[in-house]
Amino acid sequence: MSSKEIQGSIFDIMRYAIHDGPGIRTTVFFKGCPLHCWWCHNPESQRVQQEIIIRPERCHSCGDCRKACLNNAINHKENCTSCGRCAKACLFNARELVGRTVSVGEAIKEIEKDIIFFDQSGGGATFSGGEPLMQPAFLQALLESCREKEIHTVVETCGFARHDLINKIKDSVNLFLYDLKILDSKEHEKYTGVNNKLILENLKNLAGSHRNVVVRIPVIPGINDSRDCIMAIGHFVSSLKTINEIHLLPYHKAGAGKYPLAGRTYILSDLEPPGEEKMLDLKNILEQLGFKTQIGG
Repeated sequence: MSSKEIQGSIFDIMRYAIHDGPGIRTTVFFKGCPLHCWWCHNPESQRVQQEIIIRPERCHSCGDCRKACLNNAINHKENCTSCGRCAKACLFNARELVGRTVSVGEAIKEIEKDIIFFDQSGGGATFSGGEPLMQPAFLQALLESCREKEIHTVVETCGFARHDLINKIKDSVNLFLYDLKILDSKEHEKYTGVNNKLILENLKNLAGSHRNVVVRIPVIPGINDSRDCIMAIGHFVSSLKTINEIHLLPYHKAGAGKYPLAGRTYILSDLEPPGEEKMLDLKNILEQLGFKTQIGG
């Protein structure tokens, strides 16, 4: 099998993205993530498998989905295999199959459409998710294809992956956008589902071998927005010596409405985004530690 035939699971390819790295970018969103952050704004990215989301307000009770389903899953959700037959049958888009399998060649073809904009803006391709490193062969083949075509590459990662997987791809990545949520291990596990030991170790290793890593901190009120929490992250990153830029990403509620569509509960439904004063205060803390700091991606 050639590298262009390698396949992966994605849930979107977004063109003209401007918040996923420098310039105008095409962002490929990988499906699947080892973390389950309480504030995740892409819950449809968490599972590698395809899944059906339902918009009840669009349903006209025509019964076409029930006729199309071979497993009686409309009445019994546990029987659903996410085959997508119900979504294809629905004329009102009340059901949607999220996730699709694409080859490296197909994804690169989409990315290449915007090369002229990459060249003009200093942009390129960004691989996001979910977590791209959950599909390492697919990610590596995409990165190598981009390098052959001299397309700038960004990988957005939570850092929860085997050391060797990061080492295999790092030379094909122009910029890593590396998320740090919480420095305290127990708190990190509570709010994301995983211990952060591997994440911190990977960042240490990456900082010692890659020249372009930006740390990003999602600022979640009541969880990691205290001065002490941000200060702790800042001191840790300072100890790595080679990382000089941190982005603060204020919490937003854009993903809250997606949870019921996928039959899930959004834990932080009453949480409000942090105010401008709070964000500027946290920005000031990191700037005093010597970091180039910006609010937003």
